[in-house]
Amino acid sequence: MMKRIFGLECEYGLTFSPNGRVYLPIEKILGYIFEGLIPNSWPSNAFLTNGARFYQDTGCHPEYSTPECDDIFDLVVHEKAGERILESCLPAAEDRLREEGLSGDIFIFKNNTDSLGNTYGSHENFLMRRDVDFWKVAEQLIPFFVTRQIFSGSGKVLKISGKSQFFISQRAQHIHEKTSSSTTSSRSIINTRDEPHADAERFRRLHIILGDSNMSEFSTYLKVGTAALVLSMIEDGFFLPGIELEDPVKAIREISRDPTLKKRVKLDDGREMSGLEIQRMYLERAQEYLPTQPFDKVMADVLQEWERVLNALDDDPMQLVKEVDWVTKKWLMESYSDRKHCGLEDPRIAMMDLQYHDINRKRGLYYVLESHGKVAKIMDEQAIERAMTVPPQSTRAKVRGDFIRFARAKNRSYTVDWTYLKLNGYWEETILCMDPFTAFNRRVDELLAQVPTARLYP
Repeated sequence: MMKRIFGLECEYGLTFSPNGRVYLPIEKILGYIFEGLIPNSWPSNAFLTNGARFYQDTGCHPEYSTPECDDIFDLVVHEKAGERILESCLPAAEDRLREEGLSGDIFIFKNNTDSLGNTYGSHENFLMRRDVDFWKVAEQLIPFFVTRQIFSGSGKVLKISGKSQFFISQRAQHIHEKTSSSTTSSRSIINTRDEPHADAERFRRLHIILGDSNMSEFSTYLKVGTAALVLSMIEDGFFLPGIELEDPVKAIREISRDPTLKKRVKLDDGREMSGLEIQRMYLERAQEYLPTQPFDKVMADVLQEWERVLNALDDDPMQLVKEVDWVTKKWLMESYSDRKHCGLEDPRIAMMDLQYHDINRKRGLYYVLESHGKVAKIMDEQAIERAMTVPPQSTRAKVRGDFIRFARAKNRSYTVDWTYLKLNGYWEETILCMDPFTAFNRRVDELLAQVPTARLYP
């Protein structure tokens, strides 16, 4: 099982609710959010001291890309740090509004759809081996990703033929292809864009764009952990014969529409299986595979949690309230409906559906549940706060974060990308960083020696 780099990209929904009739364009609001966070660089592609990337994506969505991580727990904590960074920008942005004689509330949602039916993504990236057949790997992975939503979906109420129904996944209804190079016009299960940001002779990037954004830390952990385990299994030749779906796009939508998890979808060989049964096939193959590899504590835990979650889904999904987003949201809505004697079509349910994803910890429903001990945390708040400014210490992200600290401390203009660092202007210099596993760069260390530690680490 190869050592692997992971990354998550999350696009956020953004809206402004004015106290009055004056309405500002979202572009203006987004500019206020980024002011001060990324000095002198708005609206360009900007990297932060924790090695992550923040920028404006298509449709005026703020997007956060985690730094490169080689540990799934690091990935979970840095993904959650993205929420905290955006949340920390809200007070100053609302102050800027008041300075211009305006007032109102800025809302940032970590979800995947808006009220007009538009969608925005949560993308997963896995560094994978170049020497394996990508298309064979993709064919083996597609049924896994189609069915993984049964524990990674974040839930959504949608109207079908005028009737409100609860769906497991927000993204499922917006997927149109098995594979595609596009992320917007023909959204696919697996995106084929080949940008490894590393040695292209050894690696390529597996880019997954069908997943939901998760509020639950546990859901993020299991979503990425199981995908990493299955990818390693397939790279190492542990295939699942006869697992191909007849129509993966149809299957992903049908599974999403059935929170009872009983819906069966067609395989190429004529069999019909539920999403749960297909997941069990992958689990059983992974249980054969993992003992053949050197012991990995995290992967062993992922395997154990995967089995526990599938068993709970088979018995009663409501056992996973606190851990799985769609289950938690469904329980929340049903509890409210029972108390208020209303149905899914009630506007208050639609509001709950949205407020679950509000990243403001004072009002977001997920964080209200967290404050009452109703969600399972796997990261402590101190680790999340540290990840807002400090990169992972075992990957290229550390070099990038250190370089940015140096440039800011010296008030130097700089340009940064995933694979290079550049000091602009006088004594212009470019430092290449092609190996994502390398957390050391001699030239960056020499630059850091010029700045007192206190200025680098406030």
